[in-house]
Amino acid sequence: MTGNIGLLLGLAALILMALRGVNILVAALSASLIVGLSNGLAIDGILLEHFAFGPLGAFSFAGQFFVLFLTGAIFGKMMAASGATTAIAQAVIARLGARRTLLVTVLVCAALTYGGVVVFVVIFTMYPLGIALMRQSNLPKRLFCGAAALGAGTFTMTALPGTPSIQNVIAASALGTDLFAGVVPGLTAALVMGLGGWAYLEDQWRRARARGEGYVANPQDAAMEKMGPEVRHAPAWNLAMLPLLTVLGSIIVPRVLTAVGWVDDQTPLIGSLVAFANTQAVIWPSFALLLGSVVCIALFADLRRRALEALGAGANDSIMPLLNTAAVIGFGGVVTQTSGFAAFAQGVMALDLPPLVSAAVSVSVVSGIVGSASGGLQIFLQTFAENYLALGVDPAVLHRVAAIASGGLDSLPHSGAVIAMLTIMGLKHAEAYRDIFVVTVLVPIAATIAAIAVSVLLY
Repeated sequence: MTGNIGLLLGLAALILMALRGVNILVAALSASLIVGLSNGLAIDGILLEHFAFGPLGAFSFAGQFFVLFLTGAIFGKMMAASGATTAIAQAVIARLGARRTLLVTVLVCAALTYGGVVVFVVIFTMYPLGIALMRQSNLPKRLFCGAAALGAGTFTMTALPGTPSIQNVIAASALGTDLFAGVVPGLTAALVMGLGGWAYLEDQWRRARARGEGYVANPQDAAMEKMGPEVRHAPAWNLAMLPLLTVLGSIIVPRVLTAVGWVDDQTPLIGSLVAFANTQAVIWPSFALLLGSVVCIALFADLRRRALEALGAGANDSIMPLLNTAAVIGFGGVVTQTSGFAAFAQGVMALDLPPLVSAAVSVSVVSGIVGSASGGLQIFLQTFAENYLALGVDPAVLHRVAAIASGGLDSLPHSGAVIAMLTIMGLKHAEAYRDIFVVTVLVPIAATIAAIAVSVLLY
């Protein structure tokens, strides 16, 4: 009984500290101590084993995925420093117009994140441009925040096949699948998330105009506008797209060559390379992101003069997202050692539910506990995956359904990504979280249901 109370207190403490703006590293470690000590775990076991270096330890995770975070952040910085992200955003704006600010924001954020640019870099890049758009179209800032969250943190993060997102890579690495697992369920969920979220935001904008609600500047806006990249010779938008296409092509082409039967592991010269690409869920996407960075340097003259500076800045940008994600996974590593979590695991498996529904519920709850899709997905796959595979669930379907389900309850108020986005835009939970909740929690839950339905019909 004491252990279960401690588990609830630890989770409540994590959420409360996150809402109060406490650093997520401090919050996760403090909450881990509350959970661990109340469940009779030794303090050295909590700090040095379960939180740090256990199977779900913070540094076990950080070591496994360090290269992916590093190359992703470097690529994002190269795209931002060269002005390529700005060129792409401005091209979309020019073609769609400021009245379609919400659609522009969703499409640009989605294109950048699907191409491998780190979510935090996308927000930092898009927000200075968004200020001008919000002023021109009189768009309430809370809705711009919702659109950025929809484009950067939903369907490109968990549903679209082929993305080098950390969620897609975690699932592929744990289940022995590839980044294109569950194509049809993934595309179905992506459509539900993209169209459903956009329709909600457009409806909210219509209602806002009817009651006279519009853009209101805050002190953060002037500071953020100054952070926009200053490039003397911004590249043409089609040239700016080449690094993104390089990243996606490097991931897609080996899969396509194998799927159509043109290449196998016995094919001279390229067979072993294609086989390596299709089996290395962490290394190959990292290589693709590194190749995209090299293409940036080769194409953009302004960047070549500052390549080493951008390289260092990108490496620095990778540290906090990696550590923040690792910290919540470390918290989960402590939680999984408790009797309460063991009872939860047994209860989930004992539920009279179809396996895919049970899996979706499990990963959603775990992601909600740790406030992280990647953290929740990692814990779920380490803890439950073998049970569902033993029940006959197709690994590719489990990959996609679990990834999609991880992107729902992960965005509760204590989510590090939510807190970071609100901080960047100078907003409070009371001002903007309702819209974030709808597009990153409710709509993804509906998308998970759709993905499960399609999976049951097709597999």
